[in-house]
Amino acid sequence: MAQITFKPLLKPIPLKRDDWRMAAVVARREIKDSFRDWRIMTPIILLTVFFPALMNFAAGRMMAFVSNYGAQIIATQLIPFLLLVVGFFPMSFSLIIALETFVGEKERKSLEPLLATPLTDYQLYLGKMIAVLVPPLLAAYLGMAVYLVGLYVNLGWTPSFQLLGQTTLLTTVQGVIMVAAAVVISSQTTSVRAANLLASFIIVPMALLIQGEAAALFWGNHVGLWWLILALSITAVVLIRMGLHLFKREELMGRDLDEVRLGWILSEFWAVMSGRRENNGRYPNPFRWYRQTLSLIPQLSRPAATLTLALLGALGMGVALAFVYRLPPDMLASFTSERIAANLDQLQIVARGLPLAIFMQNVRVLVLMALLGTFTFGILGILVFMLPWVIVGFAAGQIFLAGENPFLFLVATILPHAIFELPAILLAASAALRWHLTVIAPPPDRTLSEAFVATSAEFARVFIGLTLPLLLVAAFVEAYITPQVLLAVYGN
Repeated sequence: MAQITFKPLLKPIPLKRDDWRMAAVVARREIKDSFRDWRIMTPIILLTVFFPALMNFAAGRMMAFVSNYGAQIIATQLIPFLLLVVGFFPMSFSLIIALETFVGEKERKSLEPLLATPLTDYQLYLGKMIAVLVPPLLAAYLGMAVYLVGLYVNLGWTPSFQLLGQTTLLTTVQGVIMVAAAVVISSQTTSVRAANLLASFIIVPMALLIQGEAAALFWGNHVGLWWLILALSITAVVLIRMGLHLFKREELMGRDLDEVRLGWILSEFWAVMSGRRENNGRYPNPFRWYRQTLSLIPQLSRPAATLTLALLGALGMGVALAFVYRLPPDMLASFTSERIAANLDQLQIVARGLPLAIFMQNVRVLVLMALLGTFTFGILGILVFMLPWVIVGFAAGQIFLAGENPFLFLVATILPHAIFELPAILLAASAALRWHLTVIAPPPDRTLSEAFVATSAEFARVFIGLTLPLLLVAAFVEAYITPQVLLAVYGN
């Protein structure tokens, strides 16, 4: 069989004006059905009215309690957090509407007539998602309005325009994320029970995010909240895009049972990693296996370009942080030429035991980067990749502030082993990013599971065949050659 050459790139989705018009038709039908169903609307309305009143009572009791101890500022800072909770609470309960969007109708046998219409997959998916997004957001906005009116009547407290805008945007974006993720789950599962169980992967992260937002509100970090809103908006777009790519009505009606085919996963993974897939079912010799592995490098060009930009941005961020957080004078003195030369003798003493430790540390970091990126669409993997270069940029900035030449320091301390280490890390990170992006945009001729297993196996090939040997060479260079370069540059 031919080698897999698909590229899970984020290509634009061809949405036209007619697609939005037909999606609006579907959304209006679904919204009318939802508002006519008293079993759905009654709990939402009760929770929307009762819970804000409860939070209003809690805020009043908290203000009365802390005022007795002169700590009114604490309660004032916590009131906006309750506003976020009031917006989040009704959305979390009404999430069941989104979870039943497709799989619930499939179980009730009411989905077939809708799938038989001439609507495209894009129109059907967008219409369903918009329909299930309206009730949770309306419930959240109503709850926040009840809470704010109660605060004004009872305590005379009103939020600033910036605070009101941030909490409203956070509630809106979090609602879009939760609904988009729930619709993806509903379109990929075969039972309401499975969808409800998978909902914990939505509720728990969002609940933890609320705690982080509470800390930012408590300390008045409004700039950080704007950055968080931007990051959440990008996540929402990614989830919507992911749902549009994954939704196929034929697969929705064709799946009757969710099963974990562990044997198929292992055999598919081994077939790609060992090279049997490209060698007509036979194991290739080592030279042929390496040629096949090297042929994967051109497919990593775009992920590598993205990571190169991230590397340059990390270096610039580190330099900027060095000027913002300047080290004390006694610590800056350790970056002078005299102190660097004095520390070289101690470095040579421990250098003999460094190669294995350096190699294992690099391997652990790259494995962590690959694993963290699998459930964050590659975001945490990129952040792990950037972190060491932020530190390098920070050190270069401190060297400059100490009156030394930062370029000379970097050439002496980083360049010798970076000749091998940087390509190794870049290859592994690019293969991992290509693997992670498969979840967002799988190739049209393969299922998500097939593409995910194939790209994970190709990451393993690149990691074992190219990255590990380069890291091993880099570890020995860093332990034995880099100190000699430092001696030549800073020694007497």
